[in-house]
Amino acid sequence: MTRALLCTVLLAALVIPEAFGAGSPKLMAHYMPWHQSKPVSGQWGWHWTMNHYDPELIDESGRRQIASHQYPVVGPYDSTDLDLLYYHFLLMKVAGIDGVIIDWYGAADVFDYAGINRATGLAIEAAERFGLEYAICYEDRTLRARVDAGRITPEEAADRAQDDMRYLAAHWLSRPGHLRIDGRPVLLVFGPEYLSDAQWQSVLDDMPSNPAFITLHQRREPADGLYAWPPMWASENGVLTPERLAVYFERYAERAADSTYSIPAAFPGFHDIYAEAGAQESHGVLHHRDGATFDETLAVAMSSGTEIVQLVTWNDFGEGTAIEPTREFGYRYLERVQAAVRERSGSDFVYVADDLRLPERIFALRKKHAGDGSALARVRQAEVHLSDAATAAARAGLVDVDPR
Repeated sequence: MTRALLCTVLLAALVIPEAFGAGSPKLMAHYMPWHQSKPVSGQWGWHWTMNHYDPELIDESGRRQIASHQYPVVGPYDSTDLDLLYYHFLLMKVAGIDGVIIDWYGAADVFDYAGINRATGLAIEAAERFGLEYAICYEDRTLRARVDAGRITPEEAADRAQDDMRYLAAHWLSRPGHLRIDGRPVLLVFGPEYLSDAQWQSVLDDMPSNPAFITLHQRREPADGLYAWPPMWASENGVLTPERLAVYFERYAERAADSTYSIPAAFPGFHDIYAEAGAQESHGVLHHRDGATFDETLAVAMSSGTEIVQLVTWNDFGEGTAIEPTREFGYRYLERVQAAVRERSGSDFVYVADDLRLPERIFALRKKHAGDGSALARVRQAEVHLSDAATAAARAGLVDVDPR
């Protein structure tokens, strides 16, 4: 049996035991709101440069030099650009994605966290515009960064996390679009990587909203469940093989069976650029295998019997996990998501692969006609038609704005 066939057999045999609620899972894309572009923010942010690449350098194909092996179809962008956000969230809706889990660095005005926080708020408003749900994945490693920089003491870290949770409660947790399980707002933490279990217990005790608290790879006290992620720590000689990935899924399934909640993950691959940028050591490579990695992980996740599946990621270009349309892979991954949703929903899902190209066209027309109120109003109407699944009317409206 070949290695590829062995992996397929292993993954096909893995059905994560039902942790809660059978039926159709919600597809939530992990979303990074940390990108800055010079045209919008006045500078190219670290996630495009990693202090090594210069997006002002443009090659003969029109590609800017960025810190990524993948290049977005719309080029490097800014997470506070409303045109960009509308493009992203309309595209998700057309793909059949139900919402986003936003990577959040807290509300403190230190480093670039305030900018990421502002972009997070804008992303939530954009999600609401298109009827998508949203949740937060909190990066408690930011507390370590603040301690290491002398901004806070270790003894203050849990109190500052409580500040962040109070901010969440005041701004986002109670909104109707927030993702919930059993009536509880979902809260993920990437790790935890800094706060202890006891510290997290004290933080959660201060939260009257009683969130469903989900930790990475395994359930850690006082969490209610766990979520999956590409296990790059399992790489061997720099490569995460299909066999080692299958072992991870098997162990994850065992842990999920003992947890109240589980959020399995689907991902296209992993190919970071950290070492090439001189930022840090590489985590290794998980090969895309012409889309097979995504197909297999999505099949495992969708058959898990859980209420939520996370797509990892929408737009982490530095780690090469983006399913957002890119020059390298086109619309491959969103077409696969559409196919899975259509199989799940049948005739209730009306969007087709060609419709995935329309949000980018709307984005381009917004940029082309910036300042032209009449044209922008017609573009906006086409956007509304597309969001309402009136695809023929959307196409006709775009032709009216820009015949081609």
